[in-house]
Amino acid sequence: MTTRPAAFELRRALDGLVYRFDLARDSRGRPGYRRADSDLWIRRHPRLGWIAGSPEADEVFGRPWDVPPEDQGEAPPEGIWVSRKGDKSYVYALVWL
Repeated sequence: MTTRPAAFELRRALDGLVYRFDLARDSRGRPGYRRADSDLWIRRHPRLGWIAGSPEADEVFGRPWDVPPEDQGEAPPEGIWVSRKGDKSYVYALVWL
């Protein structure tokens, strides 16, 4: 993928809940994808690849399931993502719009 798509959705398998993410820059000018309804981000971590979490630390809330970091391109990979919130995990499909 040579250009970054403008938006994608994470669609939760369990109940169909959908979160939209749009291409944006944070307050430090770093590119990433910001969730449309809150200040949650998916960014590229230098070692872990695309994650939902903190790029400054290794704190991860979600990540691609089937694509290792070295095979990830300029944008988060489509397909299965898994997130963890407390003691619960969720499976999502990342779909480009």
